[in-house]
Amino acid sequence: MAEKTEDETVTGTTTATVVDPDAQTTERPEDATGPEDTTAEAHADPAETPSGTGQGAAAVVSAALGLVSLTGGWPGTVAAARETLVGQLRTAADASVATQIKEVYGDAWDTTALWGGLFALVALITGVVVLVRPAFGAPGRITQAPWIKSVAWAGVTLGAIGLMLAVLTYTGVLLGLPSAS
Repeated sequence: MAEKTEDETVTGTTTATVVDPDAQTTERPEDATGPEDTTAEAHADPAETPSGTGQGAAAVVSAALGLVSLTGGWPGTVAAARETLVGQLRTAADASVATQIKEVYGDAWDTTALWGGLFALVALITGVVVLVRPAFGAPGRITQAPWIKSVAWAGVTLGAIGLMLAVLTYTGVLLGLPSAS
């Protein structure tokens, strides 16, 4: 005896299907699960799929370090103050004005430039690592969120500018020490 059932589809239309309970059907496992999907993402556990959180965090760190390299950071300020103090202690009272400027201000200026350059270099390296990371990841997952790329590029740019300014400042090309004459 055949049994008549109605199936409602997504569009809201109803179709009639005749089911024969006496008919012998053999359901194979591949029929029950649908067509076989050969993509790696379809079988990956969602917990194992990388979310990009680490890359996003590294991109933000890169941009922040690049900004610190341009504006100055606490370690650079402390190191510069220390160099100023050391210069004052080492400079004799009867030293020439040029020697006093070099020892008291020049070394502190160079120390500030070195710390700025260090922050810029770390920002630059971190940003580049974030940008090239997808090339060394899982073969099926080479995409990166657009905001991660944008922030990483900002970190690379700020790092490059900060490194250039630090080198120019340290060498005296940009804002060199005044002459004593």
